Amino acid sequence: MKWFSECRTLDEVKALYKKLAKQYHPDLGGDTETMQAINKEYAFASAKTIKGENLSEEETENEIRFSEEYRQAIEKIIHLEGIVIELVGYWIWATGNTIAVKSELKNAGYFFASKKLAWYFRTAEYKCTKGSKKSLEEIREKYGSEVIKGNKQSKKNYLKH
Repeated sequence: MKWFSECRTLDEVKALYKKLAKQYHPDLGGDTETMQAINKEYAFASAKTIKGENLSEEETENEIRFSEEYRQAIEKIIHLEGIVIELVGYWIWATGNTIAVKSELKNAGYFFASKKLAWYFRTAEYKCTKGSKKSLEEIREKYGSEVIKGNKQSKKNYLKH
């Protein structure tokens, strides 16, 4: 299948991948074979669109690596019930009923931000200085937010992790 053949930009490739992952991921009712085919085509389509964006070789390699790393980080937790997954800047945030899935989040490489009552994933290149004093809402306002799974309008903040 050629799911990504109509995509012209990396943002279009990423958006379509998220839509397909919600539909075909084995943990969400899809099958492994289809998801593997989507992952393979996604990697190819990402690399192809990145190379067409006139980036330097180093920038191209970084984009491909970040794209794959973030895809894997989302895949590891997308099946978890009761959480909201969103991209905020270069970080992935997980909120909602994270108490029940604390160990799965830790095992997937996420860290808990106690002041924000949320879990986050980021690559080593996007570390921030020790503990931002901004709220998660302030960070969303500054960098923008894209919900991958869940509905951030209806999520509850839980006091314990």
